[in-house]
Amino acid sequence: MKRSAILKILLIASYFIFIGVSFLMGFNPGQQIGQNFAVFSVDMLKILPGAFILIGLFEVWVKRETVERHLGEGSGFRGYLWMILLGSTAVGGLYLAFPVAYALYSKGAKLSVIFTYLSAAAICRIPMTIFEASFLGVKFTVIRWLVSLPLVIITSIVLGNYLTRRGYKVEAGE
Repeated sequence: MKRSAILKILLIASYFIFIGVSFLMGFNPGQQIGQNFAVFSVDMLKILPGAFILIGLFEVWVKRETVERHLGEGSGFRGYLWMILLGSTAVGGLYLAFPVAYALYSKGAKLSVIFTYLSAAAICRIPMTIFEASFLGVKFTVIRWLVSLPLVIITSIVLGNYLTRRGYKVEAGE
């Protein structure tokens, strides 16, 4: 077994040992960490199976040419608008946005459009925007969107162009 694999196993085991000892000894921060882990794990298990089924159907049903036309090299500004719309309606947070981004990339979406999607999924989700507007005000939310979205697009274009010039390719995980 590789040293890095052994290190990963030891880190994960020490995490669970810490949580177990925290519950046995009454260490409140460790108990809270364990409870949060359980809640987040259950939330992920509720969302991920359905999402991965939908991603699989996307892989099968949507033609590569369609994605390339709307999100590929020739898509222009329209591709960024599509990704802001898709990202703002995303559910499940970034742990779901990354598999969707990979599926889009494997179908021919350009890197800068993918970065726009990931950024929009992180900062422009509709439920988060409603929550923000109710607590911080509509004016604040509108100003944040007017400042954030152009910066997201500009940064995505710069980073996408930089990585494309360097010949960067997204590879499948282990």
